[in-house]
Amino acid sequence: MAAILFRNLKLLDPRWTAARGGYEVLVEGAAIKEVSDKAIKASSARIVDCGGRTLMPGLIDCHVHVFLSEVNIRNLESVPLTLLTARAADLMKGMIDRGFTTVRDTGGADWGIKTAVETGLIPGPRLFISGRAIGPTGGHSDSRRRTDSGAPSCGCCNAMVYAMAIADGADEVRKMVREQMRQGADQIKIMCSGGVASPYDPLDSLQYSPAEIAAATDEARNFGRYVLAHAYTPEAITRAVSNGVRTIEHGNLIDAKSAKLLASKSGFMIANLVTYFVMKERASQFGMTKDMLDKNDIVMDGALRSLEICKKAGVEVGFGSDLLGQLQVEQSREFIYRAEVLKPLEIIRQATLVGAKILRHEGKLGVVEPGAFADLILVDGDPLKKLELFLDQGAHLPVIMKAGQFHKNTLK
Repeated sequence: MAAILFRNLKLLDPRWTAARGGYEVLVEGAAIKEVSDKAIKASSARIVDCGGRTLMPGLIDCHVHVFLSEVNIRNLESVPLTLLTARAADLMKGMIDRGFTTVRDTGGADWGIKTAVETGLIPGPRLFISGRAIGPTGGHSDSRRRTDSGAPSCGCCNAMVYAMAIADGADEVRKMVREQMRQGADQIKIMCSGGVASPYDPLDSLQYSPAEIAAATDEARNFGRYVLAHAYTPEAITRAVSNGVRTIEHGNLIDAKSAKLLASKSGFMIANLVTYFVMKERASQFGMTKDMLDKNDIVMDGALRSLEICKKAGVEVGFGSDLLGQLQVEQSREFIYRAEVLKPLEIIRQATLVGAKILRHEGKLGVVEPGAFADLILVDGDPLKKLELFLDQGAHLPVIMKAGQFHKNTLK
């Protein structure tokens, strides 16, 4: 089993408050074998001299869409799944190039693309998939035009329908959740409020009843999975959390009361700031409509405030980007927006330790310790002092490793 020894580095384990010099890290196979502040004896190991750079865990983005390759998702109506897969491969390579060695897809990615990454057919981060995002008729998952009638197509040749599903009533929801888990979903996504990218549902609409939410969370729990909910408003957040939802996606309009409830249930919020600011800047050139951009302005106003509210209430917030299509290259700018209200260490912990908790992989992801996955990045400097080192499409990351294999190594 090949061994790799990282030397001459500063180690940043996010559980610490600063990077520490004098450490060495030994990787054997897909895992970290040894971490020591003394010289590690491994005569047969390949030596990587890090040149005093900072070694840290790979980054975790808990809200991506690898299959949503258009900013205006309506354009996906004419994209066949073969082209969609090719685009997804390119988008995922970009993610791991930026140091994101793990991502949670929140609607669209299936077991096929996950298997392709796991078996090395295409490069990309570890994928935790939700299958199809489930919502009610007329809600954020309903991709039909107003001129359409009847049920949506099967999704076998329509990328947008493939990523989303409609289910009404507790029994239909229960069946659809079971189907996603049969298809290998690691977690289940449901819609509990209106959204920006869907043209016909108001942001403050409540999209699943308590009984429908409870059906989803009950089935997920029975299968050893959990439910994440798209929710913006306090009312939607409260309804979701009160009926067993574990993670709230977006949550821009959260208030102190709903944040307190989320904290009391040991739930998480996955904020996505960058998507709103970048959509404001550039989405219109890719066909996003005025109605959508007007809704974007509403949620953008609460984005930074939501982080402050959650921090005060004790809610753990995960790192998410939620960028669509051509805007996904802006993924790492999420660090910069969060820095307006949070310290760099807090943000790095959100993109490592908190992400590992959300994915239920504590001790395996987000840390540098024996037994953890050998998902590591090397940074040209100290990101605690300069978050901008995560920008520029990975230009400041000379080494990126996933499962003990080099995705990138410019040191050699």
